[in-house]
Amino acid sequence: MARNPVFCAIDTTDLGRARALAASLGGAVGGVKLGLEFFLANGPAAVREVAGGVPLFLDLKLHDIPNTVGGAVRAVAPLVPRFLTIHCGGGPEMMRAAVAAAAAGSPATTLLGVTVLTSLDDGDLDAIGQRGPLAEQARRLALLARDCGVGGLVCSPHEVAALRRACGPEMVLVVPGIRPAGAGAADQKRVMTPEEAMAAGADWLVIGCPITAAPEPAAAARAIAAGLAR
Repeated sequence: MARNPVFCAIDTTDLGRARALAASLGGAVGGVKLGLEFFLANGPAAVREVAGGVPLFLDLKLHDIPNTVGGAVRAVAPLVPRFLTIHCGGGPEMMRAAVAAAAAGSPATTLLGVTVLTSLDDGDLDAIGQRGPLAEQARRLALLARDCGVGGLVCSPHEVAALRRACGPEMVLVVPGIRPAGAGAADQKRVMTPEEAMAAGADWLVIGCPITAAPEPAAAARAIAAGLAR
């Protein structure tokens, strides 16, 4: 396999644990994902420390008025994240502001539009007044993001094939909700194995608990990589 497509989600506020996990995973994953919890608890300097020299997926899911989101993208540009998330639901003006800020401050960063969170299902969309079905809402937001210049999407594995068809080969698809065969779904409602997700058209996978909660995280990550290589 030319590259390891797995970003390990290090979802903790504990700097020591995050540092130890990232260090133990050296060479076993394609990068690390740090999210809002960690960022708020520890700040940019800790993000830089934990990521070290590996690709960083900074998962902040920015969603605010356009000026604020543009400013937030500029604020984290010195971290040079490989990926940075924004919510497609913030609308076209917000997404265009984020795209402009990233292009000016961190051209190496690919913005990822979050379509529908993997913790949601059709019933949840009904409850918050969004038009379903879920797959159509994800497609609608994905096309809007593409038209605003957003370079990638975060989507459920079950929307990958449809979004690949809708958005074309250039759109980067990053997929959470990944569980190796035999692993529990945990807090995700729409899951798929790594092999299934890549076959469906994913470019990158986000995997957390199956790696970080394993007795030997690096061994678990290498086993996933080996399965993908096969």
